Order: sequence, then structure tokens, then C-alpha cells
Amino acid sequence: MQSAQNIRTELVGLEKQYWNAIKERDASTAASLSHDPCVVVGAQGVGELDKSSLAKMMRSATYELKDFSFDDIHVRRITDDVAVVAYKVKEDLVVEGKKVKLEANDSSIWLRRDGQWACVVHTESIAGDPFGRH
Repeated sequence: MQSAQNIRTELVGLEKQYWNAIKERDASTAASLSHDPCVVVGAQGVGELDKSSLAKMMRSATYELKDFSFDDIHVRRITDDVAVVAYKVKEDLVVEGKKVKLEANDSSIWLRRDGQWACVVHTESIAGDPFGRH
């Protein structure tokens, strides 16, 4: 059984690898880190993405992730093969030709099968007023 610190290091590394895949538009790597299907929850709604839909979505993205950074990272092991990673993320994007800075709170649930971790659920909540006031 891996130590808590080793699990933390491994899962935060996988989370960053996924974000780098988005940044580099590397659909193959993103798909390899995702469960088939993966539940995704964010400002645009709730859905399930299979690996081919994820790859298609990445190739047709209308934004570009320029940079990202994590802060306040929490890793909670649920069982030997299930863990949650939650963190604050700062994103530097280009959307419709304009630079956008975004802060959000994200979480991922990771499942390990046959020694490989895959993300089964990912959520992103844009940071701000909890009652949606602008």
C-alpha cells in the first residue's frame, strides 16, 4: 500500500499532467487519464464524456489555455483505489481573441484499476460570490 504522501504526489502530478494536456491540446494524453465515460460538472452543466467525445471537444475548443497554477491542494484517499483531489486553480486563457484570467475551485475523483489511475468525475466552480451576485 502506498503512503499518503506518495498518493498525493502521484495524483497531483496526474492532475497537472491533465491540465498540461489541455494546454497543449494533447487529446490522447487527456483521454488516457480519463475514465470512459467521465462525469464533468461546470458552468455549462452536467455531462458525461467518453474518450472520443473528449478528444473531439479538445480539438474543437474555442479557447486556449496559456497557463495555470494550483493552490490550496487537498487530497483525500477514500479507499486504496479511490481518491479525491480538490484545489484552487488560476487560469490564463485566450477566449475569442481576448486574454481572460479565471479563478475556480476544482475537484477530481480518481479511480485506480489494474495499477492505473483514471479520472471518473471532474468539477469546476468559478470562484466568486456564493449567491451568484455580480
